[in-house]
Amino acid sequence: MLKIRDLVKVYPGPVAALQGINLDVTSGMFGLLGPNGAGKTTLMRIIAGLLEPTSGSASFAGADIVADPRAVWAQLGYLPQDFGFPPHMTGETVLRYLLKLKGVESSAGNKELVAQLLERVNLAHAAKRRIKGYSGGMRQRLGIAQALAGEPKLIIVDEPTAGLDPEERLRFYRLLAELAENRTVLLSTHIVEDVSVLCPRFAVIAAGRLVTQTTPAEARAAIAGTIYEGAVAAEDLAEFEIRWRVTQAILVEGRNRVRVHVADGVAPAGFEPSEATLEDAYLVLMRAAAQQREGVA
Repeated sequence: MLKIRDLVKVYPGPVAALQGINLDVTSGMFGLLGPNGAGKTTLMRIIAGLLEPTSGSASFAGADIVADPRAVWAQLGYLPQDFGFPPHMTGETVLRYLLKLKGVESSAGNKELVAQLLERVNLAHAAKRRIKGYSGGMRQRLGIAQALAGEPKLIIVDEPTAGLDPEERLRFYRLLAELAENRTVLLSTHIVEDVSVLCPRFAVIAAGRLVTQTTPAEARAAIAGTIYEGAVAAEDLAEFEIRWRVTQAILVEGRNRVRVHVADGVAPAGFEPSEATLEDAYLVLMRAAAQQREGVA
């Protein structure tokens, strides 16, 4: 189990990136959902033993990450948000080099291990292709291949689907779901769909604070019966958003289809009840968290 207690990180300035985070993460897939700048990457780097917190503790399977980061490195696979590969090298060469840097050795030889890892992430066919010819999804799968080396019990992936096209994203979802069957996978993302598809449990973080820890079903149930949908003319949308709590406004056949959260049940004229989505729930939570911060301030 990954245990995080009262974790605080303050950067010079001062900037409070994390403000007392408490989390328990068990085996399987766990999502950390929040906007860019919420503190997710700071938290991932602390859990990976790459950044020292200002205060608080973090441990995995009994190993104290803060006191002795090396104790968790042998159990860790990490795919950071910005993971660059030398474009002139082949996937096979890059992976062999990364295994050497990580100190991973296979009894069958690292050449065989590289072949197995590339096969596992469906990149065997591109082993000898230069990285500059890889798509975004292929680069992410290569990043997962290096994270898998050594059969880690904890895998951290930070914004892994950002920038992927829909087909590549689905392929990556399947790979992550497979990895989570026998280990802990911590998925940090600002994309609600990532959590909806992959995560039985997730936490929401905003401005360095934990907003909630829940499940997709519980989050949707919490706002059941409060979401309405209807059409709003383009020229009226700005004023409408001032008066109502809009969770989504998209163009459908040239018209704005708008979803609103109505806690008192009094919906705008012409709006009909609609089933709550996880995106609705997330935006309602984020608005409540912002209001709470403003109240404290």
